[in-house]
Amino acid sequence: MAKVEQKQAVVNEIKEKLQGAQSAVLVDYRGLTVEQDTELRKKLREANVEYKVYKNTMLNFAIQGTDMEPLKDFLGGPTAIAISYDDPASGPRILNEVAEKNDALEFKAGVVENQLYDVEGIKKVAKIPPKDQLLATLFGSFKSPMASFARVVRAIAEKQEEGGETAE
Repeated sequence: MAKVEQKQAVVNEIKEKLQGAQSAVLVDYRGLTVEQDTELRKKLREANVEYKVYKNTMLNFAIQGTDMEPLKDFLGGPTAIAISYDDPASGPRILNEVAEKNDALEFKAGVVENQLYDVEGIKKVAKIPPKDQLLATLFGSFKSPMASFARVVRAIAEKQEEGGETAE
């Protein structure tokens, strides 16, 4: 009976973590060295992304009835899960950076904001810049046309001042 209770505790732990998640990505981590894995975990932790290895059966029970349930088809072989809480693309982005340097880390699939993505889809999500960078770009694009408009209005006003005195 104790084993069943222990397993249920693990399933409940996973469910709790997934409830507040913006995204969850499954990866195959076989072949990463301890040093590479430690570096990966550090980067993920700094971005408020939880990374953990669970048994596939525990993950399978935990995702049943949740938005992450489509991941069940990808639970085979060694599996680690990266759960992002703040920025949905931060986990995929960091995993992709490491995967590009280390062939040992391979994407399986992921759910980002309740949408299932395969390997190629997750790699595309990983290319999305961080939220603060996107906002800075957006505000910069607003500023540029306004500044140009202000210069044009000022130039028209100056011309009218110069020409306005002689026209009367």
